[in-house]
Amino acid sequence: MNATAKLNAVLKHIKETFVGKNEIIDLLGIGLLARENAFLLGPPGTAKSAIVRSLSKGIEGDKNFEYLLTRFTEPNEIFGPFDIRKLKEGELVTNTDGMMPEASMVFLDEIFNANSAILNSLLMALNEKIFRRGKETKKLPALMFVGASNVLPEDEALNALLDRFLIRINCDYVEPDLLHEVLLAGWRLEGSEVRENPTISADEVRELQILCRKVDLTAIRKEYVDIIHSLRNTGIKVSDRRAVKLQNLIAASALMCGRNEAIVSDFWVLKYIWDNEEQIEILEGIINKIIEKDNSASAHPQALYNKTPDAESVMKEVNYLTEKWQDENLSFEEQNVIKDKLRYIQTRCDWIKDVEQKKYIQNHIESLWQKILQTI
Repeated sequence: MNATAKLNAVLKHIKETFVGKNEIIDLLGIGLLARENAFLLGPPGTAKSAIVRSLSKGIEGDKNFEYLLTRFTEPNEIFGPFDIRKLKEGELVTNTDGMMPEASMVFLDEIFNANSAILNSLLMALNEKIFRRGKETKKLPALMFVGASNVLPEDEALNALLDRFLIRINCDYVEPDLLHEVLLAGWRLEGSEVRENPTISADEVRELQILCRKVDLTAIRKEYVDIIHSLRNTGIKVSDRRAVKLQNLIAASALMCGRNEAIVSDFWVLKYIWDNEEQIEILEGIINKIIEKDNSASAHPQALYNKTPDAESVMKEVNYLTEKWQDENLSFEEQNVIKDKLRYIQTRCDWIKDVEQKKYIQNHIESLWQKILQTI
C-alpha cells in the first residue's frame, strides 16, 4: 500500500468513527498533505478535539502536542521551561522535551485565548515552522498545526493569529437525519471496542508533502487567477501571499485522489478560506458554480458533494433579506452583506429542480434587486 492509500485509510477509519464529519476530516487530510494549518470554529460538543486526536493517533513514529489555552497560559506551558542547568551557566536554553517544539502534530484549543506573552513566538511557529525565544532558533518538525475556538476573535490583534490558518472549517452539530448513526457510532466508541487502527508514519507524510509540491497546476492556473480576481472583487481578501499558499491545497486535493495534475474540481478547497461566517455561503456559491462544470471521475469526493437547496428555505432567505433591506438605518457595510447574500441565493436558486418553484423565487429575487438599484 502506497503512502497516499495509507493516509486515505486513516481518514476513512476516522470517518467511520465520527459520522457526519467527512468534510472536517477530509479538510484536515488536505492540510496535512499541504503542510498548511487548519482552524476549526464551532460550539462545544462537535467533536473538534476528538477528531484531531484520532488523526494524531493515526500518525506513528513521532510525538503529538495538545493544549487548551487560557488567558493565563504561560510560554513555559507551550514551549517548555528554561533548562535550570544551563541557566546556572548563564545560558537561556529552553527544555522542549515533550512540548510543542518537538511535536509533529499540534492542536491548540481555544487558541484566541493566547496572550501577548506567547503570541509572537506562536505567530512565528505557525507561519514559518520556526521556534524563536531569545537567542534560540529551532526548526519545528510539525507536520501541521490545528487551532480551534468556539468564536472568532473580536480583538484586531488576534486577527493575525487567524491569518496563520489557511484552512477555516465551520464545525456544527450533525444533520438530524444522521443522529441515529451518530448514537450507534458513539456507543461503539464508548464501549472501547478493540479495533486495529490503520496508521501512516510521520516520514511517509513528509514524503507526501514533498510530492504535493510537484503536482502540475498548469491546466488550471489561468482559471485560478480568474477566481482570485473574482473573490477580491466580491470583497473577500486574498493577499498575494495567501494566493500562493492556496495552491498547496489545490495540489493536495489532486494528490489525495492519486493524480499528479490538478483539475477544476480541485478548487473545492477554496470554499474554506473565509474570514468571517458571512463569507461562508458566498464562497460556496462562487466555487460550487465553477466546480460543478467538472464531471471528471477522478474528482475529490468533497467536490462531488453539492447540497441541493430546498426551495422553501431559499424563499425564506429571500423574504428575510427583503425585510432587512427595508430598514432605513442600514449601514453601507450591511447593505453590501445583503447584496452578497442575495448573489449567493441567486446561485443556489439555479440548482432548484422544480421549474415553477425556481421561476417563482427568481421573480422575488429580481424584485429585490430592483429595490436595491432604486436606492443606489
